[in-house]
Parts: sequence; C-alpha cells; structure tokens
Amino acid sequence: MRGAVHTKRATSGRRAPPPPVEASDEAVRRYLPLVRWLVQRLATRKPPQVEIDEMVSWGIEGLLDALKKYDPTKKAAFETYAQFRIRGAILDRLRGMDWVSRSVRQKASLLEKTYQQLEAKLGRPATEEEVAESLGYTLPALHVLLTEVGQMTLFSLEDLGMDGGHDRIHAERMLDGDVRDPMQDVLTRERASLVARAIEHLPAKEQTVVALYYHDGLTMKAVGAVLELTESRVSQLHAQALLRMRGLLHEHFGKEE
Repeated sequence: MRGAVHTKRATSGRRAPPPPVEASDEAVRRYLPLVRWLVQRLATRKPPQVEIDEMVSWGIEGLLDALKKYDPTKKAAFETYAQFRIRGAILDRLRGMDWVSRSVRQKASLLEKTYQQLEAKLGRPATEEEVAESLGYTLPALHVLLTEVGQMTLFSLEDLGMDGGHDRIHAERMLDGDVRDPMQDVLTRERASLVARAIEHLPAKEQTVVALYYHDGLTMKAVGAVLELTESRVSQLHAQALLRMRGLLHEHFGKEE
C-alpha cells in the first residue's frame, strides 16, 4: 500500500509521454483527411498532366514516412511533423518533373527584379499600374503574366529563404528534435523574423491573402470567397506577394533557382 502511494506521489505533476504513432492502416485512414487537405492547397499549382489522385498517393508516401520516423518524445506535434513530410513529398515529386519552361522562369525572374528595383526606388510597394508601366505592359497583360507565373510557383511562404537541400534538412532535423547547432537555430529564427518583416511591407490586400492562405489554412478558392475575388485573382495576388518578398529577402538569403 505504501509503495502504491509512493509511486503516485512520484509521478504526480508529470505528464506521461504520448503513445507512439504506428504506421498502421488505421493510422493512414485517420490522417488521410490531412493529406487531402494539403493536396487541395497545392492543387492550384500543379501541372495539367498530374492528377489529384496521383498527388494524394505521393502525400500518403510522405505520411507513411512521417509515421515511420516520428518520435513522440520530441517537442513537435505529430500533425505538424506530418504536414511537413507530406507537403515535402508532394513538392519533391512535382519539382522533379521539371515541367516549368525556361521562358516562364525567365518571366518570373524579370517580374521579381522589376518589383525589387521599383520598390527600392519608391521606398514603398509598387502598384500594379507602376509595374505594368515599367515593363511596357497593359494592366490586363500584367495580370496574364502573374497568372502564368503563379501556376509555376511551387515555392511558397514556407520555402522563402531555403537555399536548397541544407536548410530543408535542417528544418527536418528541427522537427525531429535533432538540432545540435545552437547558432544554426538562431539563424533559422532570424530568417523567420525577416520573413515576418517582409510580410509587413506587403500591400494590405496581399497581406490578407497571405494570412488567410498560410495562417488560416484556406484554399485559394476559399480566400476568394472571403475577399469576393475570383480564384484566379487570388492566385495573382499570391504570386505577386511572393515575388515582392523574394526581392526583399534576396539580399539576406541569396537567389533561389
């Protein structure tokens, strides 16, 4: 009896570790809605030859990888860890297809440089009219260009500042709870701070799109419903916001190819 009381006192106030997450069929079924949600968010940026079911299959591969590698004794919640793995698996497959033409990449680079140069000169976010005039385009032509670039924008807010594999691996290690380099951890936090400041420099409507899409987790279509805009227009604003931010962050992070 005394032993039982002693054990209770010794464990009171301590939180028991969560049970391990097993890669079972039941676990896959449980987290399949998470996979489908992430696929829905990425579907607007897929090449036309890729089917939604194919992306779901890739996402399940990422989920299985997360179920296999997740360590419940670490700080990251499984859902957070799984989202990173699922999204990474899908984007790796899409990027590996190299479906974006050189001409579209060149247009994206031209747009980014135009925003960067104009905004450095003006000391504020350039309007679409100013960007169009600088490029010698009409406003509708600029919108067409933003739509075209937006369709190839496989990078997103989470990718800004990632210079290839090293930072991707570091992010995975952070989620794994395996960060052994305090200085690298400080640099990663500094990057997050720089991205936050870049968001603050966006025009109000683009800030709203970024907040609804990334913070609230809405799809482009849902963001459009909130803002009473078409999904195509939301995609243009999203692409424009990221192009502005890439220009602002270029001096800190370097150019992402």
